[in-house]
Amino acid sequence: MAPFKQGRRRAARVEIPESHPRYESLMTRHLVEDGVKAGMTAAAGLIAHGRGEAFDYLLGESTGVAGRAATAAAAAHLALAQRPVLSINGNAAVLAPQALAALQRALGCRVEINLFYRTPERVDKLVTHMEAAGCTDVLGRDAPAGAIPGLSHERSRSSPGGVVDADVVLVPLEDGDRCAALKDMGKTVLVVDLNPLSRTARAADVSITDNLVRAAPALADLVPRYQRNRDEALALLEAYDHEANLLQARREMAERLLDADF
Repeated sequence: MAPFKQGRRRAARVEIPESHPRYESLMTRHLVEDGVKAGMTAAAGLIAHGRGEAFDYLLGESTGVAGRAATAAAAAHLALAQRPVLSINGNAAVLAPQALAALQRALGCRVEINLFYRTPERVDKLVTHMEAAGCTDVLGRDAPAGAIPGLSHERSRSSPGGVVDADVVLVPLEDGDRCAALKDMGKTVLVVDLNPLSRTARAADVSITDNLVRAAPALADLVPRYQRNRDEALALLEAYDHEANLLQARREMAERLLDADF
């Protein structure tokens, strides 16, 4: 799969045969590990990734019906947005940088680094990393505290032109409090979260229950379709039911867990 090409290069020191049944998952895990060592990903990001892996295992490490429907809805929202912004944290940056850059190109939007465990050094490294992946004019270095009301300390930071000025925000792998704060500001919030029970998933307008390494390329592919067909995008969103989608995601996981042939 294309999203893992970078992983094969960066984690070449890890001797994992491609015949391993969970090769792609293991290589993705090492991307996050390498991100920690490079100072881009917080150590807590390893725990968050491991939690996501558990839910992805229940999905069969593949995109389900709920994930596909939510991805289409998120792509429609982004295509119809006036000021979309992609909010990137450390895990997102190391897992899917090229796909997120492709999504930025499709939308012609801003990309901003927003971090839970924020330091100037991490922000600088992530801005440089995303620009090297193909993103342009990445925001985050000049983010004043208090820009996002209702959040304390570093989580409240956002640059002018970033999420504070967006109408639609894609916040993959985000924390629930910031998702809720953006909703309180009147933003349409789209998330990628493998845990359909999380505060983030429940607070968002659309929550894609899928792995970011699958969801980000799919979004980049779908956005141009809805940019060309606005009526289709509007009809899709009119029919989309966020709560029903999360219920479908939970059912897919439960059915796989109870499947005798699992």
